[in-house]
Amino acid sequence: MIRGRVTGKLWSSRRVKTLPSGALLEVETDGGSRIIAFDPLGCAPGESVLITQGSVAAAFFEGRSAPVDALIIGSIDEDKPRQS
Repeated sequence: MIRGRVTGKLWSSRRVKTLPSGALLEVETDGGSRIIAFDPLGCAPGESVLITQGSVAAAFFEGRSAPVDALIIGSIDEDKPRQS
């Protein structure tokens, strides 16, 4: 899994019909590289996210063939837990 921060949203005038509802987001990884990931969660720019890639990302779409290689699977809550 990859941790990163959403830096922007990609816009397109055409879309592959097998791609479900969601957005394509640009994410900067903790290593400094950039990746385009499919977002079914509705994440916003600046949000810290967790990404999975490859067959795990493709398997998310249960029975549908979607051209997705990177999938946002979680939004990371950055608040530190309170100490008692």
